[in-house]
Amino acid sequence: MFESAAPLREEFAGLERALSDPAVHADPARARKVGRRYAELTPIVKALAEHERLTDDLAAARELAEEDPAFAAEADDLATALDAVTERLTRLLAPRDPNDSGDALMEIKSGEGGEESALFAGDLLRMYTRFAETRGWKIEVLDSQDTDLGGVKSVTIAVKAGAAGDPDSMPYGALKFEGGVHRVQRVPVTESQGRIHTSAAGVLVMPEVEETEVEIDENDLRIDVFRSSGPGGQGVNTTDSAVRITHLPTGIVVSCQNERSQLQNREQAMRMLRARLTAAAEEAAADAASAARRSQVRTVDRSERIRTYNFPENRISDHRIGYKAYNLDQVLAGDLGAVVAALQDADLSERLAHVGQPT
Repeated sequence: MFESAAPLREEFAGLERALSDPAVHADPARARKVGRRYAELTPIVKALAEHERLTDDLAAARELAEEDPAFAAEADDLATALDAVTERLTRLLAPRDPNDSGDALMEIKSGEGGEESALFAGDLLRMYTRFAETRGWKIEVLDSQDTDLGGVKSVTIAVKAGAAGDPDSMPYGALKFEGGVHRVQRVPVTESQGRIHTSAAGVLVMPEVEETEVEIDENDLRIDVFRSSGPGGQGVNTTDSAVRITHLPTGIVVSCQNERSQLQNREQAMRMLRARLTAAAEEAAADAASAARRSQVRTVDRSERIRTYNFPENRISDHRIGYKAYNLDQVLAGDLGAVVAALQDADLSERLAHVGQPT
């Protein structure tokens, strides 16, 4: 049933050999890549071994049961266990985005709603930061533009796992469905009449890409430097340390002003550019791109919402899968696990429904 998984076993054996090779560990980028793939294949290889063992044991138990009925109960137990392993293997072997096993970059932008939208964008940033903390992930702010009332005009963060793990528990595999427009319904702090307003913020999720994985021609870049704006420490607003990079062939523009030096800002901006180019290339492959990636919008229009946060009802609704819960306060405090799991389950069902179908 799972004969097609044989190449994965061969790949796994090769990864084991690579992990024992000092030359691999001398190259940090390669070692991370090998380690992540090894962690991704480990549960598959273990499940395959368990499936084979249970299949053999079940065949033996059924053969013995023909002569001794006492073995019939054991055969039933083995059949139940085999069904569970088969289901787990089917889930593990379902086609998935190879980026799921990696880290992620998230961009959160305020949209319609003025200052209230910026405050909501700040709420989303705190929600993802706290969720990351519960998973043991590290958050790194690459670039941010704040407002006077403590809101966020735009922020880009890197979400990094401490070690390789199951794709569903890695930053990109868990967060990629957060991309889209998030709508909030509440009474803004700026509203004196107590009226409920609706505003929106946009989220974009991209895979973090190693420098060696994306080739960028320096001749394709226009690099501008300018003076940082907004609050900052000594020297932040007094030198031309902020960097804006335009990728001329695609028109993609990224900027960074958080770091003190021009060199540091350039490095962070290049990280953002690599992620954006990777996302753009995968979308350009178009029909092969996942539905989740296609749903990530580039404009912040309330009509393109993926999720609504209703404060008066303490309700969170994800419109793509019909998910609804009345624990908005807990979700905004970082308890995002149930929402993420529901989206991952819906994605798995979609992938399994297309197994064996022509692409």
